[in-house]
Amino acid sequence: MESLGVLLMLPLNPYLESELDRRCKLFRLWQIPKASRKDFLYANSPSIRALVGNSAVGADADIIDALPQLEIVVLYSVGFDKVDLAKCRSRGIRVTNTPDVLTDDVADLAIALSIATMRKICSADRYLRSAAWKTKGQYVFTSKFSGKTVGIIGLGRIGSAIAKRAEAFGCFICYHSRTEKANTTYKYYPDIISLAKECDVLVVACPLIAETQHIVDRKVIDALGSNGVLINIGRGSHVDEAELISALVEGRLGGAGLDVFEYEPHVPGILFSLDNVVLTPHVGSATVETRRAMADLVLRNLEAHVMNNPLLTPVL
Repeated sequence: MESLGVLLMLPLNPYLESELDRRCKLFRLWQIPKASRKDFLYANSPSIRALVGNSAVGADADIIDALPQLEIVVLYSVGFDKVDLAKCRSRGIRVTNTPDVLTDDVADLAIALSIATMRKICSADRYLRSAAWKTKGQYVFTSKFSGKTVGIIGLGRIGSAIAKRAEAFGCFICYHSRTEKANTTYKYYPDIISLAKECDVLVVACPLIAETQHIVDRKVIDALGSNGVLINIGRGSHVDEAELISALVEGRLGGAGLDVFEYEPHVPGILFSLDNVVLTPHVGSATVETRRAMADLVLRNLEAHVMNNPLLTPVL
């Protein structure tokens, strides 16, 4: 792949970057001042045939138009909503992502957020560290996770892995998706409001597309109710963040465990003061093992493209 010019949109993984640098002709876009990037792309566009990005920085129409020799967009993520798929399709540009290899980590985090939120683990940790246990006595009672009804929006790879884990805690599983899934005993709800009314924990695990933007709105939140918990390990824009905050502050929603936010990396400051939320900085796949596997999949997709072999995980 020595002749392959690769535009790396942002720093992703030291191993991936070093391997791209070793195997390809690597261009690091983030190192170029923003004011100079248009000239940089124009000067190097004849050499750039591949672009590597992720779910936050992909390939929009402007970038694609600036790269007339672009052949493939390779994502170090599952999400591809930051790629202009219509533009890629019209240009014959291939697109790949990294599904499967991060399923376990994201599903693990969904369960961890559920338990941490319902048992108020982070708040209890702060209570102990502040010496309040000694001065104020026993911490408040919390809610158990085992045996609860868990609703999942999106029963794909990750949603199914979450369901399997929740079953191990004796939870009853129900779900909503575009169509009812075959070969499952989980209860299907054709609309999200009905799902939210029936569950104690609602987990967002669907892809972000136009139809799922703000799929969790005020009506869904109110249906989940004052004892319900929302877990989002999908994308921040799945949830109407303003409505979520309002419900948490007013007590219309019991709690939330959030790994993703609508305007990352900005997180509304009011969330920091709430004891009924657990927050993590979009780390669903952020383990050493999984990020290495994601990097290897990026490299293997690039190799397949150069060798004119079938792509391992094509989106387009």
